[in-house]
Parts: sequence; C-alpha cells; structure tokens
Amino acid sequence: MTEPRSDSAVPAFWQALGLPGIVDAHVHFMPPRLMSAVWAYFDEAGPLIGTEWPIRYRDSEKERLEFLRGLGVRAFTALVYPHRPGMAESLNEWGAEFARRVPECLQTATFFPEPGVAGYVRRALESGARVFKVHLQVGGFDPRDEELEEVWGILADAGVPALVHAGSGPVPNGFTGPGPFGGVLARHPRLTAIIAHLGAPEFGGFFDLADRHDGVHLDTTMTFTRFGGLGAFPAALLPRLRDLGLQGRILLGTDFPNIPYEYAHQLEALAGLGFGDDWLRAVCWGAADTLFGLTARVPGLS
Repeated sequence: MTEPRSDSAVPAFWQALGLPGIVDAHVHFMPPRLMSAVWAYFDEAGPLIGTEWPIRYRDSEKERLEFLRGLGVRAFTALVYPHRPGMAESLNEWGAEFARRVPECLQTATFFPEPGVAGYVRRALESGARVFKVHLQVGGFDPRDEELEEVWGILADAGVPALVHAGSGPVPNGFTGPGPFGGVLARHPRLTAIIAHLGAPEFGGFFDLADRHDGVHLDTTMTFTRFGGLGAFPAALLPRLRDLGLQGRILLGTDFPNIPYEYAHQLEALAGLGFGDDWLRAVCWGAADTLFGLTARVPGLS
C-alpha cells in the first residue's frame, strides 16, 4: 500500500484498499464560539496542552466540511465536551442540530457529573445520539463519580459507545490513566468504549483493558505521527496493535481540525506500520462500520 504523503493523495489511498471511503472517529465540530475558545487555548499553549500546538485547519465550518468530503471521509464524529457543569445539555442540542444538517455526522453528545445528567443523556439517546464524548482531562472529573453511575449503565444497555480521553497525554491529572476508567469498566463490563489516542501514553494499560473487555476499542488519533506531544508508542506493543486492529477494535481517528500537520499524515503513519491492507481496511472502515452500522445508514452505501 502506497502511503499518502499529501491530502490530495487520500482518495487514491482508500480507493486502492477497495473501500467506499474512510471513517474518522475523532473529529471536532463545535458551536463557533466554543471552537474559537478552544483554538485560542491551543494558541496560548495552555496548561492542558503543555507544548506549542499550531492548528493547521483553522477554517470556517463550511470549508472544513467541504475538505472532509473532498478527502472521502464518509462518516465522522463532532466531538463536543464540557469543561464545567451546565454546558453539556446545550452542547447535545447543538450536536443533534448539526447532525440533522450534516448527513455524514455520527450524532455526538456528551455529559458531565452533575444533577440531572442521567435525564439529559436519555434525551440525547432519544434524539439519535450515536456516540458520547468524555474528556477526563479537560473536564477534570473522576469517571467513577456517583453522579455518573446511572449514565454508564444507560450507555451499556443502549450499546452506544463512549469515546473517552482517559490517557494522561499530553498532561496528566488525578483522573487519567487506566485505573479510573478501568474502575468504570469493572462495574459496567458490557459498556462499549473507544479510548482516544490509543490511551497515550499509558498504551499498555489500556490495551490490557481491551484484552479484558470485548467492548473496549481504541482510536489511533495522533499516534505514530511526527508530533511527539502524546508519547512514543512502545515497539513491544506493535503485535498487540496489529491483532486488535484485525479484530475490529482499532478505529481511525485524527483530531481534525486541531492538528499541526496535514490530515494525510495520520494515514501515512498508519500505512507505514506495515501491517498490511486487511489491517488498514479494518481500521479505516471496517471497525467503524460494525460499531455504527454505516453500510445501512451512510448515504449512498445501502
């Protein structure tokens, strides 16, 4: 498989794999004011960033959508997340409206440990939410908080995945690492979860959780790229990464638009691992197709 070295080469990459496109499980679309605030935080290299992190795709929402469509990204999330109480429900309402007008979007919701959280999570599911973003680093909360106990059970029963930034990269807090979220999985073993960034930098600990829980998946976001802010992936874990990918447990993620390099570089880095076309097909399409039922739901694929 030829590694795509520029964005213009991305369509040829997935076409050579015999895919109908690619699925990106880790994309950020947000209300404009919130997205601007996030970009300003990146510009300042704030304490949760820890390093210079220039954003390459600082374009309008329309331009970003056209860009993804031009690459052949057939489905993607719109990861929103709150940093304080009182934000999540309005973000869920925005996410539902965004998904209604953007057919490629996997309707994304979120939550925060606060009174009433179970109620608005149920309402988000009723409105069509297909994935929930949980950012333990930005939110600064313990996923084992009593306010969330019912929520994890609701998601486990619904079979709707939580995409969780649970690793300690780029900057740890007391609730990151495999221990806290591992506690959630111990109480809710049927929960479907996607661990962002392959769990960087605690890769091994999160791979262990995937070994113990069939519902645990991981996304590739920013790993193996030239950006070193999340930690180097250990060579000893490469065979496990290959096996998990072939099992449909690894999903493509990029962090678009908040990346300091071309979109194609994430695909180039994955192709460069040398795991073969079957692995790339599973990561770039198959795992997400199984998890989200894309063949039946993405326009033009049914």
